[in-house]
Amino acid sequence: MTVFERELPGAELVASGIAALRRDELTVEALLVLAGASRLRAAGLEIPKGPARSAESWEHALYGAIAAEQRRGAHSRYNALIRRLTSFARALERLNGCAGGGSSRDDEQQP
Repeated sequence: MTVFERELPGAELVASGIAALRRDELTVEALLVLAGASRLRAAGLEIPKGPARSAESWEHALYGAIAAEQRRGAHSRYNALIRRLTSFARALERLNGCAGGGSSRDDEQQP
């Protein structure tokens, strides 16, 4: 990540997720990055490949990992993480001059 990218909202989550993926660890942050990998790659970030799955499948895995860590509030934490990732992706797209994110459903659901 560049100096500018590290200043974007949610950058700490994305940086932590990328670092975990490089260590072949599927942490909550790594699953978050994998859920939004196609959009992040399109915006110019290098994302290590995880096992082959769809973004929706990674979102389910993310929710499962959060629920395993904390039973109460898992849904709220999941939504907060997705919002942070979406904010990061939007800011990165603006920074890099990308057209960005796809449909309105992508903005609401997909990072």
